Amino acid sequence: MSDNCVFCRIAAGELPTTLLYDGANTVAFRDLHPQAPTHVLVIPKQHHPDVAALASADPAVAGELLTTAAAVAQAEGLAADGFRLIFNTGRYAGQEVFHVHAHVLGGAPLGPLLSR
Repeated sequence: MSDNCVFCRIAAGELPTTLLYDGANTVAFRDLHPQAPTHVLVIPKQHHPDVAALASADPAVAGELLTTAAAVAQAEGLAADGFRLIFNTGRYAGQEVFHVHAHVLGGAPLGPLLSR
């Protein structure tokens, strides 16, 4: 755990949030600033700065993160119409919290992947 990482503190139960999923290695909770009608963050409990670092350090947990994201999408009723799964990696991609996290977005048409 990184003491100054907000997602590490959420995973450790030190910051209040309502967990939608709490597994052995991953947790899911609603984004505080949703970008779609449904916007859930899925994170590993252990600190990894981004998805590339997680995939290199612990491929099994990287797979579990994807499994959790799919389960969250199903539980949130997004599977039938579709959802978007986003990993921002690095500042050019818009990563703001440097603890790997997947954005599960859906609940309405999301438009193009990138703004033009």
